[in-house]
Amino acid sequence: MALVVAVAHGFNDAYAAFVHPLLPRLMGRFGLSIVMAATLAMAFSIASSAFQPLLGYLADRYGRRLFLVGGALAAGCFSSMLGLAPTFATLVLVLLLAGLGSAAFHPPGASYAARVSEGRGSGMRYSVFAFGGTAGYAIGPLAAVWIVQARGLEGLWVAMIPIVALSPLLYVSLPTARSESPARPPPSPGTVLRQLAGPLGLVFGVSAAMAWAQRAFLTMVPIIVAQAGGSETAGAVMLSVYLGSQAFGTVAGGFLTDRMDRRRMLMMLCGLALPAHLAAVGLPVGTPGAFAGAAFAGFMAMATLPGIVVTAQELIPGGAGVGSGIVMGLAWATGSVGVLATGALADAIGPLRATLLSMPVILVAVAFASHPVLGQHRVVEA
Repeated sequence: MALVVAVAHGFNDAYAAFVHPLLPRLMGRFGLSIVMAATLAMAFSIASSAFQPLLGYLADRYGRRLFLVGGALAAGCFSSMLGLAPTFATLVLVLLLAGLGSAAFHPPGASYAARVSEGRGSGMRYSVFAFGGTAGYAIGPLAAVWIVQARGLEGLWVAMIPIVALSPLLYVSLPTARSESPARPPPSPGTVLRQLAGPLGLVFGVSAAMAWAQRAFLTMVPIIVAQAGGSETAGAVMLSVYLGSQAFGTVAGGFLTDRMDRRRMLMMLCGLALPAHLAAVGLPVGTPGAFAGAAFAGFMAMATLPGIVVTAQELIPGGAGVGSGIVMGLAWATGSVGVLATGALADAIGPLRATLLSMPVILVAVAFASHPVLGQHRVVEA
């Protein structure tokens, strides 16, 4: 099952990666400032993130299959309609609808994949799912740019064809709502809120801080490359290097999650992610050092995700979807709000300096990860 949802995750996240490499082109088409371009990225990120806890809760209660398949279909179709939007307001609406589709997909997908009730090994099971998503996210920028260069923005709609064809096959491959009935009932909203006052809140903080750094990188790098005289393809390649390395980071993170103290693991990975991001952004565009920094930064940033998600699912028995939605969705939405601040700063002092000044937010993740309460959490044994 993890392989099936990993393939679906690859398609879903490939579509989610469309907007970032096309920002310079959209800025030119609609006459946007950097902060308005950041608003586009933030609109998708918040829609795809903030509603994940609610949609995860509903998927836990009413069945995950429809949410997963319908979410991937909506994400793919609306992301492919970016070039058909006649106005900036319509473009924002299309991105919001695409983001909601992605929000519906992620919590049930993570729940199907990790299966924490089966005990040890959930980190590697989740990493298969995450590998599919990050691989798709790495391919998405290049796919979007290639289609747009060949057909124009208006021709981007052809990208929806694969997910439309895949959706029926995906639907029949997943368990029915009756066969996937949970062993214990979903937690009440009050129970979930109480969990946020403990270790779950710390894990949320790690995820939110890392999300800010990652989304600032994804949003600003194409703009930095364009202002430095680089091509649209060069910006997409930089993103693909960053995102491609994240696919391998998820595998490493899944391995470590099953074998290492979560607190020490998250501290180590977040700590290494900061200098890597600074190098990726600060070194001259297009140089081997910049590409190496992007690869190392993406690897370290995404290696944190299996530990974050599996810990959240373990902390809320019977609520894997809502737990995943909190540390993926709600945390990513919180981090995305920070990108708007980075964009506003970029309009004032330039995108390069603004992005470099944003990266130390990773130290917040290190601080949350170092809290002693996280050290009291133990991996569920099989």
